Amino acid sequence: MAVEELGRLRTIAIVGQGGAGKSQLAEAMLFTAGTTTRLGRPDDGTAVMDFEPEELQRGVTISSSFHHLNWKRTEVILANTPGYSAFLPDTFNTLRAVDSAVLLVSPGGDLKVESEKIWNALCEGGLPRLAFVSRLDRERTSFDAALADLEKHLQARPVALTLPIGEETGFSGVIDILAMKALVYADASGKPREDELSKDLKERAEKARAALFEAIAETDDELLEEYLDKGTLPEEKVRAALRAAVSAGKVTPVFCGSGTKNIGVGPLLDAIASLLPAPNERPPAKAQNPKSAETIERAADPGAPFSALVFKTVIDPFAGKLSIFRVISGRAQSDASVLNASRESKERFGQLLRLEGKKQSPLAAALPGEIVAVAKLKDTATGDTLCDEKSPVLFEPPVRPAPVISFAIRPKSKGDEEKASAALQKLVEEDTALEMHRDPQTREIILSGTGQMHIEVTVEKLKRKFNVEVELQAPKVPYKEAIKGRAEAQGKYKKQSGGRGQYGDCWLRVEPLPRGKGFEFEDKIVGGAIPRNFIPSVEKGVRNTLAEGFLAGYPMIDVKVTVYDGSYHDVDSSDMAFQIAASMGLKAALEKAKPIILEPIVALEVSCPDECMGDVIGDLNSRRGKVLGMETKGSGQVIKAMVPMSEVLKYAPDLRSITSGRGSFEQHFSHYEEAPPVVAEKIIKETNAAREASKQHAHA
Repeated sequence: MAVEELGRLRTIAIVGQGGAGKSQLAEAMLFTAGTTTRLGRPDDGTAVMDFEPEELQRGVTISSSFHHLNWKRTEVILANTPGYSAFLPDTFNTLRAVDSAVLLVSPGGDLKVESEKIWNALCEGGLPRLAFVSRLDRERTSFDAALADLEKHLQARPVALTLPIGEETGFSGVIDILAMKALVYADASGKPREDELSKDLKERAEKARAALFEAIAETDDELLEEYLDKGTLPEEKVRAALRAAVSAGKVTPVFCGSGTKNIGVGPLLDAIASLLPAPNERPPAKAQNPKSAETIERAADPGAPFSALVFKTVIDPFAGKLSIFRVISGRAQSDASVLNASRESKERFGQLLRLEGKKQSPLAAALPGEIVAVAKLKDTATGDTLCDEKSPVLFEPPVRPAPVISFAIRPKSKGDEEKASAALQKLVEEDTALEMHRDPQTREIILSGTGQMHIEVTVEKLKRKFNVEVELQAPKVPYKEAIKGRAEAQGKYKKQSGGRGQYGDCWLRVEPLPRGKGFEFEDKIVGGAIPRNFIPSVEKGVRNTLAEGFLAGYPMIDVKVTVYDGSYHDVDSSDMAFQIAASMGLKAALEKAKPIILEPIVALEVSCPDECMGDVIGDLNSRRGKVLGMETKGSGQVIKAMVPMSEVLKYAPDLRSITSGRGSFEQHFSHYEEAPPVVAEKIIKETNAAREASKQHAHA
């Protein structure tokens, strides 16, 4: 693409809640523009944009995909994005790489919380947008209900630029409001027949046209004066003012159609070309100087130093890693050397690739606004900045979402743990919404994500891409043990069995430490009651016993152990004898020191609509939570609480149910607290039962 053609580039995302028909619209756009030779259908697996096996199996978009088309001398780069809540982080990352968006609105008057979240992200990013009411060929649909949804729930200012002709199975075309023409579609070719408007269609069109002119006039004082004076406006002024109003986010032009029947797609493509901005018409991107931290602006200028943001990574077990980035300034060139400013390392591009669904085609160079990929960069990850070494900048990386659900991962085949861990690490690199760690206490691999479907899809990818099969289990709660009292006891180990015997004897004192202090060992032996060389053996025996726990096998913390007396045998005393004696003495002392179970407490922040607040607080109370306070945020409430971890392992689906999907939460570990006696009793009982079952299994 030549420099002078930058103004003819549009980089757009197709966004909207799950089930709105985004993928089908993307297929219709590609087909109408002649990029593809047949109208792909996600429902039967022939779509170009939904190609991952997990997407085909579930019938939902899981990961953003990319393609491009040419329409009337305008090049359009398309990003088709997920709409289901579990996969929205990928959508939000993709919005960092586009200049504008087409929001799909379901025509059944059933705007979901995902649409609200996406709309808020568009507003925060200052992205100009059009709306498209799709699936009007289905039953129980209403274009007017969709307009009302936009106004009521999203506080948008919708203005219809096309209206439907017919409804449900009788939906056959659209009215072009500005041209005052009927576009009738006899087949799915996307090429309509232009007709004059009938009397009733003309009345509807004139009413919508008057509403459009009024909305546009209100965005500009001079136009408003002219409109009030003459009662109308010249069409060329309306088009120019409409473009400016869209860029400023003052109005949202609404189009309608059907991706399945390929109706109304041409007028939408016309609007993308005429109403949405080119990269060089958008405000400059803000960045930091990596050395001085001062703010730098990078405009979409091909002559400026090169800079780009890596917003997505795709891992292929055969082809390796594919880094997908948006060129923000300058030119990206194949075989170029660049700086990764995020990691202060040099990278070398191989062949630049243009993304075409699951395929790629080679590209010599790319200009600002283009989304391209390059394979096998050694250090680069999602969120990194690539730039000219002589003019370094650093763009803000995408925010990693807080995980809401965690599972323990157990490989089905013994010995596959390392393989599973390495494969999961690659999937975490691909998906910024995944987190993985190994719990140091339970030794389980814990995988966390944005929802159950998110984790299930990850497990499927693990099997397909890396041939590792795993089972999902609820993670174990990392309980601890402690003591409340002080006690003393003797541990004496004496064994004579002919030949050399074993002898160790020590007196130990145990006492509680303040919460969080860990473990202290004190040697108060005087007069050589225990020789110096056996004191480390006593400490080792104490540490090993504390790690095994006393009540239920959980590590004991916040305890001080003092060895203050004992005895030894010149011949029979040994390292092992004193370890065993220390263990015996410690167990005897712990029994008298009021041992307790400690449970982990998490700090929870729950965001929910005002009307759900009472139900959410009631539910938190039922989970033994302590509500610390509330604060208003936007149109909802944020509730802060402390809750036992065991009570919120499966909180995500419950909160979704209580708030009809409009609630969200973040949590982090806070501290340990003594478990109530009833809870402690239950934990001890369950642990002992599991131990017994494990023993029987071992003997079987």
